[in-house]
Amino acid sequence: MTKDQPLIPGAEIAGFRVLKDLGTGAASQLYLVQDPKTKQIWALKHVVKTCDKDQRFLDQTEIEFQVGSSLNHPKLRHIERIIKNRKLVRVSELFLVMEFADGMPLDQHPPATFHDAAEIFQQVAEALLYMHEQGYVHADMKPNNVIASDHAQAKVIDLGQSCPIGTVKERIQGTVDYIAPEQVHRKAITPATDVYNLGATMYWSLTGKHIPTAMSKKKNPLTTKDAGSLERAVEPHVLNPEIPIAFSKLIMDCVVPVPTDRPTTEDIRNRLQIIQIRLESENLQFQQIDHGQSNAAQRQQA
Repeated sequence: MTKDQPLIPGAEIAGFRVLKDLGTGAASQLYLVQDPKTKQIWALKHVVKTCDKDQRFLDQTEIEFQVGSSLNHPKLRHIERIIKNRKLVRVSELFLVMEFADGMPLDQHPPATFHDAAEIFQQVAEALLYMHEQGYVHADMKPNNVIASDHAQAKVIDLGQSCPIGTVKERIQGTVDYIAPEQVHRKAITPATDVYNLGATMYWSLTGKHIPTAMSKKKNPLTTKDAGSLERAVEPHVLNPEIPIAFSKLIMDCVVPVPTDRPTTEDIRNRLQIIQIRLESENLQFQQIDHGQSNAAQRQQA
């Protein structure tokens, strides 16, 4: 089997029976599978090395297993085990056996209401807080790394870029629209990095827009911006006046360029709880998020 040929339901892979093709990652295929002996359902990530450049994807999968298997939190996807296949003595493909997170990633299905958004991101903050207490940073928080159910139950997934607190990475890692300045400039990765990534994620989820980041989106992706020259994002409540001011301020506090000026994940969780309570007390828990209004406001400003 190659990367271009996903398996069909009923096929076997690594001792499991394929139930469904769940999609393709940067260099991986994800399946819903069943253990024929125990009947347990799992998500299975399959990563194949076809050239030397693919080695980093194997490395990221190994990291995801090492970090994920050492963590145990209901809002983090559980990593069960890893299966390695070798050609001669070198690993040529990996199978990562993981908890199946039932729901949709936020990039495909953003929160429908402000109350749901507060509930979902409160859970994300709790998961990140737990990781930080265990000495790790997620380092790639973005909408497609949060799976949420129709009842606003969330799971944080994809620990492939996770690292111990204080790590200085050899190369820039992160996602352009959510990356923190310290990731771009290859400085120490800390819990504040997750806070920035989460703030950028909340910004997009409420406005449908991305914040300006230190990574250029132009033809030369290596062009970067210093924190002092970084364009400030338009406040969410300016783009959409229906966004609660407290929610808007929290997001803007998260995406300040200087890491030490950002709130902690514990602060974020607590502030989201207060936002949620206020929405309920004002009978606004069912107020829908209208991304179209953000688009209209931005056109009006232009």
